Amino acid sequence: MTTSEAVVPAFKPPLHVKFAYGLGQAVQSGGFDVALPFTFFYYTQVLGLSGVLTGVAVGLSLCLDAIMDPLVGSISDNIRSKFGRRLPLMVISIPLVALGFGLIFSPPRDIAQPLLFAWLLGASLIARGATSLFNVPFIALGAELSDGYLERSRVVVWRTLIGLFSAIGIILLAYRVYLTPPEGLFKLAAYPPFGWAVAAVLVVCMVACCAGVARYAMGLPQTQTTERSMLSRLPGEVREIFSNHSFRTLFLSCLLIMVAIGVNGTTGAHNNTYVWRIGTKEIELLTFVLLVGTLIGVPTAPALARWFEKRSVVMIGVTMLNLVWLTAPLLWISGLYRPSGAAAIPMLMGMMIVAGVGIGLVLVAFPAMMADAADEHELRFGHRREGLYFSGITFAAKAASGVGVLLAGIGLDLMGMPAKADPLVPIDPDALIRLVMVHGPLAALISCIGVALIWPYRITRKVHDEISFKLRGR
Repeated sequence: MTTSEAVVPAFKPPLHVKFAYGLGQAVQSGGFDVALPFTFFYYTQVLGLSGVLTGVAVGLSLCLDAIMDPLVGSISDNIRSKFGRRLPLMVISIPLVALGFGLIFSPPRDIAQPLLFAWLLGASLIARGATSLFNVPFIALGAELSDGYLERSRVVVWRTLIGLFSAIGIILLAYRVYLTPPEGLFKLAAYPPFGWAVAAVLVVCMVACCAGVARYAMGLPQTQTTERSMLSRLPGEVREIFSNHSFRTLFLSCLLIMVAIGVNGTTGAHNNTYVWRIGTKEIELLTFVLLVGTLIGVPTAPALARWFEKRSVVMIGVTMLNLVWLTAPLLWISGLYRPSGAAAIPMLMGMMIVAGVGIGLVLVAFPAMMADAADEHELRFGHRREGLYFSGITFAAKAASGVGVLLAGIGLDLMGMPAKADPLVPIDPDALIRLVMVHGPLAALISCIGVALIWPYRITRKVHDEISFKLRGR
């Protein structure tokens, strides 16, 4: 079979550059995807902050992302320096990312709810703003490392796989070092040192990433920039990218699918603790099984992309997620299948494998599609906008935690889940049914809308080959 690179040869970064670049994914995979979900359980069930206030604090910080991501994207698109367009912002963000993650898990003891809300909001603003400063140029840099239809998927595979190993490291820190039995997730004193340990891991990975890709990034072409001020150019740049049908399709679809994953993941600790009645060790096991499934899905994505279009790879991944989010929850709600404790583990492990594979497919396919759309944008408008394009991906990824926490927090209070609940005291059965509905069917409904939106995406392998040929002709 003839691949795209056989028709339009792609330049490829060496393996050591791919590896160093992949270390930067620890900020998202180890930080936002693994560490930050602990804050929802920590603030609601351990510190006693209401679900609504927890959700509103994180939701308000998401508003900063809506401003920061396109702002940082535009800045990184227009930087000209001997270090390239992306590295300067990535380096500046490193101490700020560490500070934000450390503060989130270190609120003062025994403070009133309004002050606890203010602390969570302030720390979340720092963490999210600093993460934008790193992630937007980092993801955009990945699109610049190669210009091949399939090679871009391989770069994303490296980034995602290394990010998953960073997530495993954070999980080991959580369950083997800090949140250990018998208190487990309810161990109040363990959260501050855990937060600063996460910050240290992220600093090491970010520094190694920047140092490892510096020479290669400095040699990449720097496109023409503009002398116009940020305030005068940014609105027009945002209008320009949203005028591209491919970007609109990808942004809205990715946003909804990532939010669905966030809603499901945010309520996962509550669901495992109160519905399936399993402990910390079992939750740790299931988390590892989910990562194993993702490790299977990530390299499977580019293999599938040889036979199917990238849009189809996303659809396959989301279908697998929806099977998990609907089957067991609906059986539990109907009363047909309600295993508890150790009896639930085999079923939950199977679900985690399937969900992990689906997540792996989605995580690889979406960034690769966005890079292809950025090429189409250059052909149509004559400008490289990777920074702005990938600000859409980074915003969607952070919206997964932000909107997920917001919806889950409001849902917990509406469904009658008590704050600082005792895991040994039974919860109102109706509240548990509502919890399961939010955890599974609600997430599936949101993801289905996202899949419907991606259907009109039109950059196929053949179309991208034509785009690459015309761009190189210029």
